[in-house]
Amino acid sequence: MEEAKAGKRAVFFVDAAHFVLGAYLGFLWCFERLFVKTGAGRQRFNVLGALNAITHELVMVSNETYINAQSVCDLLHKLASLGLNLPITLVLDNARYQKCAMVLELAQSLNIELLYLTAYSPHLNLIERLWKFVKKQCLYSIYYPDFQEFKRAITACLDQCHTTYKRDLDSLLTLRFQSFKK
Repeated sequence: MEEAKAGKRAVFFVDAAHFVLGAYLGFLWCFERLFVKTGAGRQRFNVLGALNAITHELVMVSNETYINAQSVCDLLHKLASLGLNLPITLVLDNARYQKCAMVLELAQSLNIELLYLTAYSPHLNLIERLWKFVKKQCLYSIYYPDFQEFKRAITACLDQCHTTYKRDLDSLLTLRFQSFKK
């Protein structure tokens, strides 16, 4: 991280978010029975993102099926095509599709270092904060009548990370991590 702060390395935090068309209740409290409109919950919009630790630039691939090793390879190609003249390090969780031979070989051929977090440590992955922000911003307590509108809302929120939401995200996406000692 010190090299990234000094401009000598690009560090990206990588993770997938699986947004399901359904009810995301922000809060609900009432004395009488209330019916809340919701989608069927069967359609998913998957986003595999790489968040630059310093600039908060988001590079992503998305689909409506599954995030798999090919999705990670697509993301690696996108990162390599940015034309950064710096070493690139990706901080990832231990998802199986991120540790397969195909991904490891491609990363090595593109000169991208893969750094895996310890198991069960999402609090150390900066992009988790972005996913929580997106859910809060455009999903909680909002009904979307169809899947296309649902996708548009998520994509619009992610596209506005550097404009509309920049100030909020700059205070949220700090490099302060909470860790606990036994």
